[in-house]
Amino acid sequence: MIVCSCNYISKNDIEGVVRGFLDDDAWQLITVGKVYHALQKRGKCCGCFPNAIGVIVEVSAQWHREQQSPEAEIICLLDRIKHEHDRFETFKLINQKSKTQHFAA
Repeated sequence: MIVCSCNYISKNDIEGVVRGFLDDDAWQLITVGKVYHALQKRGKCCGCFPNAIGVIVEVSAQWHREQQSPEAEIICLLDRIKHEHDRFETFKLINQKSKTQHFAA
């Protein structure tokens, strides 16, 4: 499945990078920017970011359950990822509003 059509990034591409990051440091915060950087790509339209975050969350949870990590720690990690996603969405909305106001002036 293609997650990013601008860069032609598949779900499998993201899964592989996320699993590699988790193998290196199981509790690190993995962001879309970090994944794209590892793939030597960058966000263009950024419409794929919510789906990419969904893949990161899904793979992180699955990886930790495979490793039999304590469920409370998995939930904490997923909350951190969700917080970063929410922060990105807020920034995106502010940026869109700013552009709209700039063009309206």
